[in-house]
Amino acid sequence: MPYSFYDLPFAVLWLAWLVYWMIAARNVKPTQLREPLTGRLVTVVLTALTAALLALRGQKLHWLGARFLPQTMVAYWLGLLLVVLGLAFAVWARMHLGRNWSGTVTVKQDHELIRTGPYGLVRHPIYTGLLLAILGTAIAFGEWRGLLAFGFLTAAFSFKLRREERFMSESFPSDYRRYRAEVPALIPFIQGTHRTDGVSS
Repeated sequence: MPYSFYDLPFAVLWLAWLVYWMIAARNVKPTQLREPLTGRLVTVVLTALTAALLALRGQKLHWLGARFLPQTMVAYWLGLLLVVLGLAFAVWARMHLGRNWSGTVTVKQDHELIRTGPYGLVRHPIYTGLLLAILGTAIAFGEWRGLLAFGFLTAAFSFKLRREERFMSESFPSDYRRYRAEVPALIPFIQGTHRTDGVSS
């Protein structure tokens, strides 16, 4: 199926988010500590696979272009709503994080532990928002490629999240331990009890 009018809102929303992200990335604090290159490569590869799956049309991907949902306007509008909510949540988090933000796992000079706004709901609200937006895109497209893209991005953020948690635990030992005990990682109001890197969550 060729690109259609119904694809346009998704393209506009994702492009607007990308432009904002690139502009906001120009005003950040200097980096004090950065994750190893190997860690960054895993995240980059998985994220690139996510983008490729969503950008290519289903008929080019064989069985990945098959539908797991019927093509209905209910699925379309639900997916679009989730994209809007997810991207808005990610942007809200990015604005709250301010100059502490980085596209890779880093500790900035004079790094601050942000706990306000969306960071009072989840510890990684940018990931929450982007995963919600990807899920919405997958639902609207209704093809298996969308679910696989969601899986790739979930894996990418899981790897990245663990490294960020380690960096924050080392930078803010007592404060971050308390933060982890009080605020869930990705899903609001759901707090786990597992251990990661020796710190209770």
